Amino acid sequence: MGTALRTPPAPQPELYRFSRLDFVTVGLYVAVAGLFAVAGGLLAPLLLQISPNPAVASYAVNLIFYATIGILALTAARRVAVRDLRVLATRPWFTALMVPLAVVVMLTLTAVLVAVSGPVQTSANQAGLQALMQQVPVWLMVPLLVMVGPFVEEYIFRHLLIGKLSRRVNLWVCCVLSVVLFGALHIVGQEQMTLQVLMPYLAMGAVLVFVYVWTGKNVMFSYFVHASKNLLAVIFIYAIPPEVLEQLQQVQG
Repeated sequence: MGTALRTPPAPQPELYRFSRLDFVTVGLYVAVAGLFAVAGGLLAPLLLQISPNPAVASYAVNLIFYATIGILALTAARRVAVRDLRVLATRPWFTALMVPLAVVVMLTLTAVLVAVSGPVQTSANQAGLQALMQQVPVWLMVPLLVMVGPFVEEYIFRHLLIGKLSRRVNLWVCCVLSVVLFGALHIVGQEQMTLQVLMPYLAMGAVLVFVYVWTGKNVMFSYFVHASKNLLAVIFIYAIPPEVLEQLQQVQG
């Protein structure tokens, strides 16, 4: 089934050349993410100037950041995104079946790796998102976590790090780099990089890399898988009462 998506409508090597907008987008993403990772505590008083409520301030900053990067990423990758959507539209049954299957595989792989490495530890990134979602309504979180965030990350970690970089670097090196950097991004500057903290992100990154390469570097397919996984997480967190979620975290910790 994967081979049905491997051949794009026509050879378009120019779509996989780095553009100035790619460098601007990645540079801004790394600079802002690095700033908050290194000096997040120092920036806290400035964030409170946006709103006295830390949750509202955090949400506003994340929304502005991801919306800005998302617009730049969509502008930079618009031709690839349109092409990939057209390819998926020729096989709607493939997308409808394979996206949820990929999510199930991702969850299964995570469970297996956690069983091998030991109890999973909740990262500061995940704990922060859970705390934020307890104070921000779901209709505000879905655009950020399900629509914009996954597209930005698929653009950077799959389209750029594999799709474009593999024209200059070995494909498998790019795949490993994508998985490792994707996992590290979610915990860098917040805690020690233990295997237990990294494991869920490594499993997620590995599946996303696999489906991206398997479908002929179709970034929209990996985006749909990523967005579906995040949507499932959002539903899960909002459906569980905060006190029950806290007890589960204590058991894991």
